[in-house]
Amino acid sequence: MKTKELGSLIRHRRKELNIDQKSLAELAGVSVHTLSDIESGKANPSLDIVDRVLHVLGLQLKVELRRSP
Repeated sequence: MKTKELGSLIRHRRKELNIDQKSLAELAGVSVHTLSDIESGKANPSLDIVDRVLHVLGLQLKVELRRSP
């Protein structure tokens, strides 16, 4: 998943739950600036940060590793 797609998914879910950026950032333990950058696709966040944000939103991170052909 590309960073823009991830950001769009996070923004959409946050709005579905009627949570503002400040509240989500506080609950996930990230700065509002970081969350804003993630949602806009400008950031390349660590898996830990993505996992914390998704957890607050009731979503899970699934990482799949595959061998190259």
